[in-house]
Amino acid sequence: MDMKEKRPLPESRTYTVEDVAAMLNIGRTTAYQLIKEEQFRIVRIGSAIRISKKSFDEWLENLDL
Repeated sequence: MDMKEKRPLPESRTYTVEDVAAMLNIGRTTAYQLIKEEQFRIVRIGSAIRISKKSFDEWLENLDL
């Protein structure tokens, strides 16, 4: 592979806390509260928190809106 060619990044399987807050139109503090309440699965990488896209999307679909 030529060094100038870039591979496309695979689609992300996680959301950041900021992503979740923006999608729900809530503050970061409230997003962290949902994480603390274990509403969806997370992965910790050092101090970073990543939310499982699959579990978040399933949680959101199951809400009575």
